[in-house]
Parts: sequence; C-alpha cells; structure tokens
Amino acid sequence: MNFCPHTSEDIKEMCAVCNVNEVDELFKDLPIEKINFKKLGKGISEYEGFNQILDMAKKNKLLSYHFIGAGLYDHVIPSVVDFVASRSEFYTAYTPYQPECSQGTLQALFEYQTAMCNLTDLDVTNASLYDGGTALAEAVLMSLRITKREKIIMDKSVNPIYRNIVKTYLKFLPYELVEVDTVGIEPDFERIKSLLDLDVACFVFQNPTFYGSVYDWTDLINIAHEKGVLAVSSVYPISLGIVKTPGKMGVDIATGEGQSLGNPLSFGGPYFGFLVTKKKYIRNMPGRIVGETVDRNNKRAYVLTLQAREQHIKRHRATSNICSNEGLCALRALVYLCSLGKSGLKELALLNFSKSEYMKEKLSDIGLTIKNKGTTFNEFVVEFKKDAKEVFSALLSKNIAFGVPLYLFEGPENAILVNVTERMSKEKIDNVCSILEAIL
Repeated sequence: MNFCPHTSEDIKEMCAVCNVNEVDELFKDLPIEKINFKKLGKGISEYEGFNQILDMAKKNKLLSYHFIGAGLYDHVIPSVVDFVASRSEFYTAYTPYQPECSQGTLQALFEYQTAMCNLTDLDVTNASLYDGGTALAEAVLMSLRITKREKIIMDKSVNPIYRNIVKTYLKFLPYELVEVDTVGIEPDFERIKSLLDLDVACFVFQNPTFYGSVYDWTDLINIAHEKGVLAVSSVYPISLGIVKTPGKMGVDIATGEGQSLGNPLSFGGPYFGFLVTKKKYIRNMPGRIVGETVDRNNKRAYVLTLQAREQHIKRHRATSNICSNEGLCALRALVYLCSLGKSGLKELALLNFSKSEYMKEKLSDIGLTIKNKGTTFNEFVVEFKKDAKEVFSALLSKNIAFGVPLYLFEGPENAILVNVTERMSKEKIDNVCSILEAIL
C-alpha cells in the first residue's frame, strides 16, 4: 500500500473540523515546555544505535545449564516453525475482520483449533487467548455463567501466578473463592471432595501440578459431576503426549499456557493461552471461534463464527471483553504440532519424563530428597538440608540456573522446583549433580 501524506489543504480542512488553526493547537493541554528533551541525548545513526545495543547485550551473563520451569519451558523448536511463522502473509497479518480477505489466516487458526481439540480430547476451542493464567480465569468465569452458581473451589497446587490472576478477576464480583491447602506439596483430594456441593460452580485443578506431580483426577471429576459441579483444569500441553488427557478424565473446560508448543521463552513473551471445552458449552466460550462453511459458489470458506463479544452482540450478553487473540503464537503451535505428529509428541514427552527421572535418581544418590510422593512429568521438588537460596546462589555463580526456589512463591525455604526438558543431556545432568554434590 502506497503512503499518501496529507496535503496542506487536507490538514487545513481537518483543523477546521476540530476548530483549531493548526495541528500544534491539538497538543496545547500537554506540558510540552516542561519536558526536558535534552535528557534524550544527541541523536545518533542507526549503525551507532545498533552498536550501543550490542555493547549492552555483551553484559548479559550466559547460562551453561538451565533447569527453570514453573509454567514456562525451554524446548527444542524445529526450524520449520520459524520458517512458516515468519512468512509475511502470517507475520504481518492482523485480526481477520474481513473473512474474504483473510482466508489464509482463518484456515490456519481453524487448523490450530483442530490440533488443540485432538491434543486435549475435547470438542471445541477458540482461536487462542492471552496466556495460560488469563485462560484459566476466563474458564472460571465461563463456569459461573453456565451453572449460575457463585462458589469456586481451587486447589493450591495450581500455579500461584494463575491463582492470583483468578483472584484478581473475581475481586470485585459477587463470587466466593475457596482455596484448598495442599498436604505438603500434594493436593488434598479428601478436602476437595468434602467441599463439592450444589452451591459450587466449578473446582479448579492443575495436571501436572505446579510441583510437577501427575494424577488421574477422573474419580473426583465424576463426584463433581454428580453434584452439577464443572471440572476446570490447567494442563501442560507437552505432557499430553503420555499423560491422560483432560477429555479422557471428563474435564469440562481445559486451559493452559501454549508457550511450550513452538514458542521461545523470549524474556517472558509474547505467549498464548488455550481454552478447550465440550461442545455444549461453546456459546459460553470467550474469544474468537473460526468456523468452516461454503461460499455462494459452494467452495470451502472460513469465517469467524458464534461471535460472543460486546462489539458484535448486546453488551450484557457478551461472554468476555477479550478483543484479540495471540494468532501468530497459535500459528507457531500449529506448525510445531504438525511437525512432531502424534508419535513425535509421545516420543518428546517420554524424553522429558525419562530425563527428569534420571536426574531424580542422581540427586537422590547424592543424598537429596525428592518431595513428590508419586509420578512426576518433567518437574519435581528437591528438598535441601540448608537454605535453598544459598544453594541456588552458589550454583548461579557457576552459570547454573538450578530451578526456581519455592520461597519465591511462599513455599518452603529449603526447596527448589527443578525442571528437565529434552534439551538436557545425560552428561550435563551428571556434571551439574557433581558440582552440586561438591557445594553441599
């Protein structure tokens, strides 16, 4: 598209409509005279600016080993993901308001929806949300609309950041949120079961839990359903290669953070959230849904369907004020899942599981305690006999980021949440365990 600057006549006409004589008058209420533009420094060329950035980047400390997880994970990303996602047709595409001009983007999002439904064994999904935490909060609001009840039960082994997001969403709404304490780091299943009654809209859990433990929640979900309570879960998508899926457990609404599906860590974003549910709840689902139809020539076409946003329907009937999706990040997830395929995802999940099991064995051999009682996926809690902050700092001085100290999340002072992905080789695990043994 050619750039057409405004002519002097155009500017004069627009100023007349705004009842000003010149453009500068539009900014008269801003304290321009108080702004010290000298602080910005002397202007420099692009080349000089680029070199300044490179000099700053050299101050970064590169890690030799990385065991940080806690909701965001460092996985290998196939080259094809960057290749497809960086094509200009996708990279510069905006929200597909005009379906006739956005068929490529709409088809990609439709295929993404199909992939996420297959991954979770649930019926329908939207074209992505902001991130895993807000997706979980939207699922809670969705359950309140469906059940017309006012009470939520949430297990405290759900990611603490996600729990805070849910609490923020509900803060000024007339709903009751009950958080169920864990037994150590494990969910209190009996306590959750005792709280399920006809006043509860949903119970919220995470699988694997924030601490990496994996459970089959099917029995508890069945009990919840007997009382009309919906099951809302947050899941780690890579784990679904080997872990029982939300759909197979009977979950009503499954959510999660999609970063691990082909998106780099990128200093914290952008990422995307997903929300998948049963078909009967589709009209209560927030965000955009891409549907397949035919045009007047009976050719396959894609459209945004079942619009549930306030700009499309009466405001009081809107299910969400979400007005965007993380389309490019969702596209990366689609390409990533397609490149792996069903067998590839299973192999990847097994790699993550086996490598973390190997590290658990090595840590146990040097006298450390793994706090998880049962099966874990690729994350687990290590207990130390001394302050975890001291251990973490000692390892960090050797360029090893050894997980996430749980005191950062109001957890025990002597425990660290450790993550192992397919990136970590056996040799690296052996080396880190040797260094850790020397420190202890």
